[in-house]
Amino acid sequence: MYLQRTLKKEINCSSVGLHTGRKVTMRIKPAHVDTGIIFKRNDLPDAPPIRAEFNNVCDTTLATSLGTNSVTVATVEHILSAFSGMGVDNAIVELDSFEVPIMDGSALPFVNLLKEVGTHTQGKTKKLLLIKKPVSVTEKKCSAVLLPAEEFKITYEIDFPHPIIGRQSFSMTFSDEKYEKEICSARTFGFLREVEYLQAKGLGLGGSLENAIVLDDQKIINKDGLRFPDEFVKHKILDAIGDLFLLGMPIIGHFVAFKSGHRLNNLLLKELMYKTDCWEIVNCINEDESAHKISSLKIPSFRILDTVQV
Repeated sequence: MYLQRTLKKEINCSSVGLHTGRKVTMRIKPAHVDTGIIFKRNDLPDAPPIRAEFNNVCDTTLATSLGTNSVTVATVEHILSAFSGMGVDNAIVELDSFEVPIMDGSALPFVNLLKEVGTHTQGKTKKLLLIKKPVSVTEKKCSAVLLPAEEFKITYEIDFPHPIIGRQSFSMTFSDEKYEKEICSARTFGFLREVEYLQAKGLGLGGSLENAIVLDDQKIINKDGLRFPDEFVKHKILDAIGDLFLLGMPIIGHFVAFKSGHRLNNLLLKELMYKTDCWEIVNCINEDESAHKISSLKIPSFRILDTVQV
């Protein structure tokens, strides 16, 4: 049974905000079926909740930001990636700032917290978005594509004119096990000259060697080096999983990207929704007209669960 999931109990955590450099406290609460992921700004008591949907993306500069009625929450991609990777469909995320805490620059701390509390399956099946025809977007030399497939696959290639990064590619068939082992601990990265420029403008004040890979013109500054030889491209996959989760349901298809980023990922979702003949929403059930379609698909299953709750 591919049922919706939520947390078994509340999570509390804190870390600095990437841009402000100030402490951000976050509380993640269980939510009812069909809630989706909701962000709430506790520092703005009258602010409306912000639903994690692709149409609510208001900025993609350096990170993915969501907004409703001029209320925003920034840097959502890592926590959304963790939810997607661990199969969490419904949760309420409360913050006392405009940005999600950066933690160590990856999704690993969020994954560990989700594993620590566990998840409940809920009394309603997931919906899936099945890619029927190719959909693509391009911008300059960058591209993002969704292709038909019987499972969720990701193929990503980056190309940076830096001796440590260069051209890297990675391909995977998604599972929570592979996500946890290969993707979730890959950290965000940046270049020293860019960090200095941003901080001079009052941005990126929380960025440090504790929560990012930082490179000068020739080498990595972090003394401990990389977690993976291809950590750079794996972090791009981490981000993309979070960005694609803004569709509100798992995708069954093959995501292929070349030098894509938050902006292009979001444009791809908008293009996808516009081309209604290129996709179909099906239920993870075996008793209606979707049965013959579901039976041929390889739907991701998730390990951290407990008893069914409605």
